[in-house]
Amino acid sequence: MRYDDCLYIDKAREDILRAYMPTEAEARALADFFSVCADPTRVKMLSALAAGDMCVGDIACVVGMHPSTVSHQLKLLRDKGMVKDRRRGKVIYYSLADECVVAALDVGTERLLRASAGGRA
Repeated sequence: MRYDDCLYIDKAREDILRAYMPTEAEARALADFFSVCADPTRVKMLSALAAGDMCVGDIACVVGMHPSTVSHQLKLLRDKGMVKDRRRGKVIYYSLADECVVAALDVGTERLLRASAGGRA
């Protein structure tokens, strides 16, 4: 869909904005990423994993949840490509799949800190 009669921006600015915007597929993938992060349990788990590799039992202890609940959430996070796992003997250790997850958490945390300090969020 294209609107040729933009009221407030000129053609050059419109072209810049359209080039910057994600494609439909990219927008859906971003929305999917953020929907995974929209759950407080998963945010806690991702935050814990930002500190380093952990097994299910340790994550459950840190976030105060039952290990089966943690396992279920870890499966979702792994399926979405946000965490990875490695086996060492009988224990499976989980870690963040890449530093972008940490960066997203850091940006969100920074925004909250600014808002709580009375700054504009």
